[in-house]
Amino acid sequence: MAREDAVRCLRCLLYAINLLFWLMSICVLGVAAWLRDYLNTVLTLTAHTRLEEAAVLTYSPAVHPIIIAVCCFLVIVAMVGYCGTLKCNLLLLSWYFGSLLVIFCVELASGVWTYDEPSVQRSDMISLKSRMPNYGLQRYQWLTHTWNTFQTEFKCCGVIYFTDWLEMTEMEWPPDSCCSNQYPGCARHAHYRDLSDLHQEGCGPKIYSFIRGTKQLQVLRFLGVSIGVAQILAMTLTLTLLWALYYDRKPPEPTPPEPPPGTDPGPLTITHPPQGEAPKSGNTCPAEAWSNTATTSNGHGHTQFEMETLS
Repeated sequence: MAREDAVRCLRCLLYAINLLFWLMSICVLGVAAWLRDYLNTVLTLTAHTRLEEAAVLTYSPAVHPIIIAVCCFLVIVAMVGYCGTLKCNLLLLSWYFGSLLVIFCVELASGVWTYDEPSVQRSDMISLKSRMPNYGLQRYQWLTHTWNTFQTEFKCCGVIYFTDWLEMTEMEWPPDSCCSNQYPGCARHAHYRDLSDLHQEGCGPKIYSFIRGTKQLQVLRFLGVSIGVAQILAMTLTLTLLWALYYDRKPPEPTPPEPPPGTDPGPLTITHPPQGEAPKSGNTCPAEAWSNTATTSNGHGHTQFEMETLS
């Protein structure tokens, strides 16, 4: 009875852990997709600079296609683990354990890579001004769109201050994306009337903060550590369940009654119940199935032991 309760407890814990795998994997995929959009924007603005190398070093492990593929694979592995736990299938549980071990090794290597500190300084932000003269040119429409998107999303203007647009380009006023309340000609109106309508903070510090690490990156790191701890626990529980199921695979052999003292027992004949009368276990684990069989046999007397003496 104690072994059956232990197996049932192990199965319940594995159900809960597999559910956590699904939830955490979906969260990682969502945050990674969000970060990937911003990372592409930052890489466009920081192309051919040290900031680009630092951004790649910081975020590539978090949004790399391998990590996204691992999270998708973890969802499938969790489904297999759920089915193996439900059916008490040794083959599925063994495959589940091996897959978790491989995923854990990949995530561990990625986690170590993610914690590398990028070598970037605030003085490197000045290099962002080198591409500002291309703003508005016909063949650099993609760069124009990137600048407008970044200034709108991060509520910044220029690299250090909005006057960078006047210094590095032939523009007489900043782009309209620098306005806190955007409408056609808002930057011109703010330049001649009220400068407070323009974003006062430069985009350089925003990019620097993004490269040094955002809250979303910290969330990804926390989720990665949590998934790793859950995987260690899941592998431990899976090994324990495999051990319990393996030793409960065979039914206990019936022990014949001892003959009365002073008698010469003959050959022992064991009469088993018909095969069709054995209880069907279905999705029941072997330990529970054999327990049910023993209970039925003791309750209805289907197992008979006959002693015959040959003359």
